[in-house]
Amino acid sequence: MTSQVRKIAVLGAGTMGAGIAAQAANAGIPVRLLDIVPNGATNRNTLADAALARLARAEPAAFMAPDAARLITPGNLEDDLDTLTDCDWIIEAVIERLDVKQALYARLARVRQPDAAVSSNTSTIPLALLTEGMDADMRRHFMITHFFNPPRYMRLLELVAGPETDPAVLARIADCADRHLGKSVIMCPDSPGFIANRLGIFWLQRGMLDAMRLGLTVEEADAVFGKPLGLPKTGLFGLMDLVGIDLAPHLNHSMRETLPADDAFLAIGQDIPLVTRLIAEGRTGRKAGAGFYRMRKSAAGKSLEALDLTTGEYRPESRPRAPELDHPGRDLHALLSAPGKLGAFARSVLGHVIAYAATLVPGAAASVADIDEAMRLGYAWKQGPFELADRIGVDFLITQLDAEGIAVPPLLRAAAGQGFYKTDSGALFCLGQSGAWQRIERAPGVLLLADIKRASRPVLRRASASLWDIGDGVACFELTGKANTIDPDALAVLQQSLELVAEKFKALVIYTDAANFSMGANLGLAMFAANIAAWSEIEKLVATGQSVYKAMKYAPFPVVAAPAGMALGGGCEIVLHADAIVAHAETYIGLVECGVGLIPAWGGCTEMLARWQNDAKLPRGPMPAPSKVFETLSVATVAKSAADAKALHFLRASDRIVMNRDRLLAEAKAHALALVPDYAPPQPPTYALPGPTARTGFTLAAAGFARRGMATPHDLVVADALAETISGGDADFIDPITEADLLTLERTMFMRLVRTPQTLARIEHTLTTGRPLRN
Repeated sequence: MTSQVRKIAVLGAGTMGAGIAAQAANAGIPVRLLDIVPNGATNRNTLADAALARLARAEPAAFMAPDAARLITPGNLEDDLDTLTDCDWIIEAVIERLDVKQALYARLARVRQPDAAVSSNTSTIPLALLTEGMDADMRRHFMITHFFNPPRYMRLLELVAGPETDPAVLARIADCADRHLGKSVIMCPDSPGFIANRLGIFWLQRGMLDAMRLGLTVEEADAVFGKPLGLPKTGLFGLMDLVGIDLAPHLNHSMRETLPADDAFLAIGQDIPLVTRLIAEGRTGRKAGAGFYRMRKSAAGKSLEALDLTTGEYRPESRPRAPELDHPGRDLHALLSAPGKLGAFARSVLGHVIAYAATLVPGAAASVADIDEAMRLGYAWKQGPFELADRIGVDFLITQLDAEGIAVPPLLRAAAGQGFYKTDSGALFCLGQSGAWQRIERAPGVLLLADIKRASRPVLRRASASLWDIGDGVACFELTGKANTIDPDALAVLQQSLELVAEKFKALVIYTDAANFSMGANLGLAMFAANIAAWSEIEKLVATGQSVYKAMKYAPFPVVAAPAGMALGGGCEIVLHADAIVAHAETYIGLVECGVGLIPAWGGCTEMLARWQNDAKLPRGPMPAPSKVFETLSVATVAKSAADAKALHFLRASDRIVMNRDRLLAEAKAHALALVPDYAPPQPPTYALPGPTARTGFTLAAAGFARRGMATPHDLVVADALAETISGGDADFIDPITEADLLTLERTMFMRLVRTPQTLARIEHTLTTGRPLRN
């Protein structure tokens, strides 16, 4: 189905409303953003104008490109409601008061166009209450669209239809949210809190109460319910600080008012005295500068402090140490079986959460798969509660629950001996509420490599990479090492893949289901080789990477790169050598080698020069293209989105951007097949570069930064090597330079830098700390 949403209105310019408007603008959809006129305001659009100003400086960025802001037209609800007559979708995001919302709907009924959908972003008010007093036509076009904050980055959209909602209208909005706004849409019953908040609120409340009951510190609670379980690294109390502590009483009150009398939340849903105290004292989390944590500034610098849950006073943060926290992510049994308060905390909270989740099917969610997806995408859990149950072992979990005296719901009992998920004949199934298995179906146009892997075996596989047949004559090369870094093993598989695809396939896609495409070359191997002075091995690795990437570029079949997440260094270079790029909108791509004291040497400099040289908008002559490349690479610029990557020329103007992550592989495959007819490899470029004069100019510019304290001594050494490379070495601009000449320069400058103690110190520091060293 093709979306018919051409213009959107968002009513309410608060945090959520403004964020939704920004994401619609990111999708290229014009938006009207309206809010009330405050008493005494001289600028009647002041709230919408202020929201746009906040969006422009938001961190993380709300806009994928600065130009997106131009698609939002601010206004107010008193003067501009008549301007909504051409809007296809009107999203209400005003204060969570039923009377305010219903009054606004009555006004909308008089001005909206007949086919316009109207939805509420409410997180707490049932649709049945929202539609009381609404005319029949409005009810047919009304639904709840519950976005998560921040709307650009959180992929979940919970969609709630009423009994009278027109299925065609619902499908139109779901399609727009999916394909254009990039959302994974989950259909939810009209139940309190829908799915993610229903379970998330229970988890946070249970966690806080159990931490206080068992005498844990906030650091201990966050150490257990954070990264070890695949939950956000903020942990439990850190997440409360992030979302705002003052939100908790409102959500708890809403749950108490709307949940059925037998719901387990009601036994724990009371307001917590310490939380009440923090709110009364203005300590509401990060937005207030203090909550369960605060950053203290002193003459000695900044130091993090944590709240004592007994006294309500702050003390220096203390990193918890316990044997059960050493490797909990790999051995959850050890954590859940541990004696002492940490084990008791993990058993109680995780046991209650999984048991509660099992009571939500089918009343709050159609399936366990919907609940797991909602918690992954709405709360950033790596695994949902039922996936965690399978990872722990359902039988082990039931034994733990019985020992703790926690009631085991029928659905959880039904999973004993089999779990909640299974694979049969390559298809994925989840356990249904009746005990029958339900096949998990993907939406049309969604292709996941995980599904391919369930149904087939790899064509090629080594530790760092593999090749898969994804159908219709297209193969998929996937990096699989730690952080998808590239090592000799990965390069060997890529070379073998190129030879095999030439024989047996039509096209190649480079893709991964992982969160990040590739973090670049494996610096650990380079550091090891440098430590034993194996310089020839390092040069061999550089030469091999150049050779394999060039073989990919000039292969006799189309190659499409499909990056998502971070594509850095050598990961960026593999993308640059593809015939075409189909990128997820949230792609953060860049050549960051200068940050570790090196320069791109797998063709990154060469490819970027070609891209800028072909930019018809640049002034002619030998200097503009190298200047742009030096400006981007010398400071290790990373694009903040795929749209930003186009502006930086990591993506070409013709490359495609896909908003929905789950559609990326299918789109890349389709594009690769479209390139097959009459495909011919590109012709090698030639370069007209300015030579030594430009190198001098670039190094002088870098020296100017150093005089202002913006560049270190070794930055100047790296900048000089980069300058020599992209200016063509000793070239004269009247003599063309070949691609091979530039690759030789890349390799020579790389080897010069990697031998310096300062570069080796940068690499070691980055490997140890994950942060760059300025030396």
